[in-house]
Amino acid sequence: MQTAITIDQDYLVTRLKALLAIPSPTGFTDEAVRYVARELEHLGLEVILTRRGAIRARRAGVTERPARGIVSHVDTLGAQVKYLKENGRLELVSIGNWSARFAEGARVSIFSSKGIYRGSVLPLKASGHTFNEEVDTQPVGWPYVELRVDALARNRDDLLQLGIDVGDIVAVDPEPEFIDNGFIVSRHLDDKAGVAIMLAALEAMQRANVETPVDSYWLFTIGEEVGVGASAVVVPDIASLVAIDNGTTAPGQNSSEFGVTLAMADQTGPFDYHLTKKLFELCAEHDIQVQKDVFRYYRSDAASAVEAGHDVRTALLTFGVDASHGYERIHLSALTSIAKLAVYYAMSEVEIKRDAEETAKGLKGFTHQKSTKAEQDLKPEDTPAE
Repeated sequence: MQTAITIDQDYLVTRLKALLAIPSPTGFTDEAVRYVARELEHLGLEVILTRRGAIRARRAGVTERPARGIVSHVDTLGAQVKYLKENGRLELVSIGNWSARFAEGARVSIFSSKGIYRGSVLPLKASGHTFNEEVDTQPVGWPYVELRVDALARNRDDLLQLGIDVGDIVAVDPEPEFIDNGFIVSRHLDDKAGVAIMLAALEAMQRANVETPVDSYWLFTIGEEVGVGASAVVVPDIASLVAIDNGTTAPGQNSSEFGVTLAMADQTGPFDYHLTKKLFELCAEHDIQVQKDVFRYYRSDAASAVEAGHDVRTALLTFGVDASHGYERIHLSALTSIAKLAVYYAMSEVEIKRDAEETAKGLKGFTHQKSTKAEQDLKPEDTPAE
């Protein structure tokens, strides 16, 4: 009889709050890596770090192969100083792909050689009393915003004297709000919510002494927002890789803020047929709400792993995010659902035994894809389903 899994929501929320409090734009992830690594060690796992800080934690199963990987990313969107302006303000470029529309008005931290400064990102024409309608009619984009530093910065020389220079990392305040009805509103839920989901899944497994048929690797990457995510953290034993990241609850999408949204494809193409089918069936087996979606303008750690040459089956589990890469909103229901599914996936039996080897001679054990003719029961006179 399979162990019943309960996800500790208080643990999950506590981890998410702590992660959101640690600035970690791509390129400035060390402290977030330290937090996650310490938590993994607290849960009893051995932590392996790559040179730059991607995390790999192995949880032993009955056999080593074909191992399963589950991955999320600790890095977030942010900005970087491009130019010191003569008016004492900073020109910015984005870290990751996000609109300056969501940067306007944000409070930020600038990480300079002399320490942290605070500031605000503002449109070039910010004063309503001076520019009137031009505040609304000016273009939107990174060339049309600047960072006002909360320090004596009257000109470029002042900025240099403060220790601020080209290339300094800028972290945007998350401004999180955890609402009693389960909604969570914050920047950087992509993908700190995914990291919290994985930690909560591991906590549930450790608490219940869950045994898995094969090893599972819990991976945390540091460069997903710039496209390199899981390129250097996957090991040869891993045959299947499930990414956990945000979905998009926008018009024309099938994602939901509740339950699991299973991605069938993103801009890099379809996810693995057999792995996505297995995850969908596990949701039905364990009464987990699930819906499918396709994302046109999206990539994840799964893509970077395959593009780096890892021959792994990939899938993507998402929590529906409203206003993704902006001021995001999710619901605790989705986080709990994905954490449960991650555990049940790790516990499930391996169906494709051949995956234990990266290559094998001949067709023995190779997979099939359904190709039988569909049975059609509908008749023209039938009443359409409501």
